[in-house]
Amino acid sequence: MESCKHCKTELSLNFCPNCGRPLQLRRIDRKYVFQEIRNVLNFEKGFLYSINELLIRPGKSINAFIKEDRNRLVKPIVFLIVTSFIYSVLNSIFHFEAAYQPPSDQAESAVLMVFKWIQSNYGYSNIIMALFIGFWIKLFYRKHGFNIFEIFILLCFVMGIGMLIYTISGIAQVLSQTNLMLLASLLGFIYTSFAIGQFFDQNKASSYVKAFFAYMMGFITFSLVAIIIGVLLDIVLR
Repeated sequence: MESCKHCKTELSLNFCPNCGRPLQLRRIDRKYVFQEIRNVLNFEKGFLYSINELLIRPGKSINAFIKEDRNRLVKPIVFLIVTSFIYSVLNSIFHFEAAYQPPSDQAESAVLMVFKWIQSNYGYSNIIMALFIGFWIKLFYRKHGFNIFEIFILLCFVMGIGMLIYTISGIAQVLSQTNLMLLASLLGFIYTSFAIGQFFDQNKASSYVKAFFAYMMGFITFSLVAIIIGVLLDIVLR
């Protein structure tokens, strides 16, 4: 009898009864690669379904994900990274961020370089920003009993949808030759306030107001830290 290469248990079947490892690994081919891509994006569990749920009933859906069923929605961190990646790829094609950046003949400061890094790495920067926003949400909603990790999951979903909103608005701006930056920002803040407010208490108007200010404070704090880092780099590099 063959033994499992992982735990050395003797095998009589195609899978190890102890650790669940297969007797022989599947060969890597085209079908295997496509299957892995689908697994990463979680299409089997409804990527488009997740977007639909997060648009229509975001607070309820995320609450259910945390408390009841974690298989209905795409995994939150993967969702945020994928939506940020979609934003970055489509921006590289349509260049809709170019309209947000006024031309400058001055030498680039470290502050500008920091913000360019943020724009070029939305997947990472959104995760970092979520930590700042999560701190303020935890402070504003401290009586609701959610820990910082559950709030972080909430923000991964909410900010992922936000990236899709900015993506669609950016493409529409390029195609229509109309400045939609203010509208995109307004839609983003409205959605975020609605989703977070519904998550904590959909029946109280104060919940949505607190959501708006918590998000704003987190965004401002994140921006201030980025500016401070840039200023310190300017001082060190002089």
